[in-house]
Amino acid sequence: MLRNALRRFIDGQRSTRMRRFITVGAIAAGLQMVLLWLFVDTGGLDYRVGAVIAIEITIVFQYVLNNAWTFHLVSNTGMDAFLAGLVRTNLVRGSAIPIQIGVLYGLVEWGDLLYLLANAVAIGISGVYRYLLDTRWTWGADVF
Repeated sequence: MLRNALRRFIDGQRSTRMRRFITVGAIAAGLQMVLLWLFVDTGGLDYRVGAVIAIEITIVFQYVLNNAWTFHLVSNTGMDAFLAGLVRTNLVRGSAIPIQIGVLYGLVEWGDLLYLLANAVAIGISGVYRYLLDTRWTWGADVF
């Protein structure tokens, strides 16, 4: 049973979706890192405040890309469905912000990592949570 589930995950439609989700996430992570750097090093914001702003900008960016490409077979089409999906993804991803900011803060303050490196780690850790919830709740698709 587990073997068949893994095979479907690796070879099936879900593997394509996972690769696309990771690709969109990697692009958004790069954007988030640039925005964070701009907010902190150029704008003078605290790294935690800059991270929250950068995260929110990339939430909208990722939703648009994921809806059009990653989840195109079950995309939220029409204005009402699109906006409802945007609200759901904001709730999912918004609930991941404390995870990401907590990991970021811990790695910077206690792990003595540079804030950009710590943010990259935090993105990866919170990404698993975001994928599981977004896939199931925002687009109503099976995770595995």
